[in-house]
Amino acid sequence: MTVPQCSIMLRTFAADDPGGWDPVVDLARAADAAGVDRIVVSDHVVFGERLEAYGDPARGGARGGRQPTGPDGHWLDPLTTLTYVAGLTERVRLGTNILIAALRRPVTLAKQLATMDVLSGGRVDLGVGVGWQEEEYQAAGLDFAGRGRLLDQTLEVCEVLWREQSAAYSGEGLEFARIHQMPKPQQPGGVPVWVSGTVNPRAMARLARFGAGWIPWGDDAEDVAGGIARMRDAVAALGRDPAAIGVVGNAPPVRRTDAGYDSAATLDAVPAMVAAGVTDVRLTVAPPREFAAARDVLTELVAGFRSAAS
Repeated sequence: MTVPQCSIMLRTFAADDPGGWDPVVDLARAADAAGVDRIVVSDHVVFGERLEAYGDPARGGARGGRQPTGPDGHWLDPLTTLTYVAGLTERVRLGTNILIAALRRPVTLAKQLATMDVLSGGRVDLGVGVGWQEEEYQAAGLDFAGRGRLLDQTLEVCEVLWREQSAAYSGEGLEFARIHQMPKPQQPGGVPVWVSGTVNPRAMARLARFGAGWIPWGDDAEDVAGGIARMRDAVAALGRDPAAIGVVGNAPPVRRTDAGYDSAATLDAVPAMVAAGVTDVRLTVAPPREFAAARDVLTELVAGFRSAAS
């Protein structure tokens, strides 16, 4: 049986210039010291001015969702951030949730991730999704309508470069042979890929083919137990063992009357989530900004999680 893990998201974005990002780095260090299993960061390269698609499932958004910063929000690059954090931590896993991988050239992305994995001692997880913003693809000179195909090709190229000494690839608009790229990722087989999406045919085919784990999105994230059941049926029909696929689930944050988070009450949801098949419980935290105090808060939270998940 997979031992449940807990993760937190680093808030590597802000509506206005925060004047420095030390609190984000200190939280990563505190998570590492406290025993948090995984820290994750999100991704946007650019924004257009029409952000309503974030709340529209038909365009890849989450029902009722709202982009948190506006078009001029400050968003750190996730791979650069995780590389920096890797040098300041020792054991915590480092993930993207999610990287809009199709916006990057595949051969370059494969090299970046392999380098990160080697320098971090094999701690990188690649969470990927197609995104929701057409303008972001347009600015990169890419076809938004073909974003799923582009993501699949990106993962195909990464996989072949990570696993083959003399790599060859032939796909739409991209072909190479006898290509060598070193170093390979430290993790056998390459960096684990976590596929984000709803239970739909394209996302489930991608998950069955590439996924070490699933990051539910939209309605499937809201109804995680139902989403897991639907996902398992879908990937089993494609010949993949669903028991081999991890699942992220967001523990619904419980707020106190002072608008802070009640961590103990939030953990009440953990046993049911684990019973439903969640293997990585995402916890919402608002710890103190100072490192030692944040470490102590997170240490208590992790201990509570371990007890609730056992």
